[in-house]
Amino acid sequence: MTQKTFSEVLNGLFEHQYLTRDEAKTILTNMAEGRYNESQIAAFITVYFMRSVSVDEILGFREALLEMRVNMDELRDYNPIDIVGTGGDGKNTFNISTAACLVAAGAGYEVVKHGNYGATSVSGASNVMEEHGVKFSKDINLHKKSLDETHFAYLHAPLFNPALKIVAPVRKSLAVRTFFNILGPIVNPVLPKRQVLGVYDLKMARLYNYIYQESGNEFAIVHSLDGYDEISLTSAFKIIRNYEENMYTPEQLGFQKIDPLELYGGDTPPKAARILDEVIHNETTEARKNVVLINSAVAIQTIEPQLDMQTCIEIARDSLESGKARKTWERFLELNS
Repeated sequence: MTQKTFSEVLNGLFEHQYLTRDEAKTILTNMAEGRYNESQIAAFITVYFMRSVSVDEILGFREALLEMRVNMDELRDYNPIDIVGTGGDGKNTFNISTAACLVAAGAGYEVVKHGNYGATSVSGASNVMEEHGVKFSKDINLHKKSLDETHFAYLHAPLFNPALKIVAPVRKSLAVRTFFNILGPIVNPVLPKRQVLGVYDLKMARLYNYIYQESGNEFAIVHSLDGYDEISLTSAFKIIRNYEENMYTPEQLGFQKIDPLELYGGDTPPKAARILDEVIHNETTEARKNVVLINSAVAIQTIEPQLDMQTCIEIARDSLESGKARKTWERFLELNS
């Protein structure tokens, strides 16, 4: 990498060459240090519209981001889980993973969500947080207090990694999924040992399965076969764990198959925020509620694998219907706004 100019790297990539793990790491480090302009970053990202990112490339990019991250290691003592989707599925659903995080936290499980603004959707997790007045912070004591009192903490990705902040304008202007969609879920600065990850295709699931198996994490990778990066209940879906892989239909778990239109997330961040509130206050449609319950249940089972899925669904249901999830959300907003 040290012998090549950035133009030489780009030319090689345009000729279908792949980066080594070390080259990938160096490029992301340089990007974070502001050595490339927006046009160069856009050209680099464009390569990955034309071909898939390799395992070595994604691991090199990840190493760079994790080495540069703001240290949040103390939060690992809580052994939290993260629930996140890669994004980029083009479905513009409401903020399902954010709602699932709050339901799991309401049930008493520790959750540290690593999120960002929407790059390919109207409203990412950070958009709905901002709509509720949340002030993003790197203050570890605030996040510890939030976990102590609500079991939930939220880390706005650009605050914790300079590279993600630098590429944000380019990602937003391109408005299509990029390899940064792949990186986001695996660069949570806490490095949680538990994670539920939604992916938009099975090829992506195999990539993450490899990465997670290497790290020894407890994980669940979920994918709906009609292309959602979460369990959407609009089709059959797959759950891949450390120890098994299963396919389910909504009916097998006691849910009705739902119409994709019922998951629409709104056309503005304020509307997305309102939908999230309706869900957490248990004042939403049965379809939205059920989608949140099943995604929350997968997280609960990842933490407590000895529990069967129906038990986990009922734990999630109690969190939502009893008002525990709502109280978690309200106290979180008091602490973080």
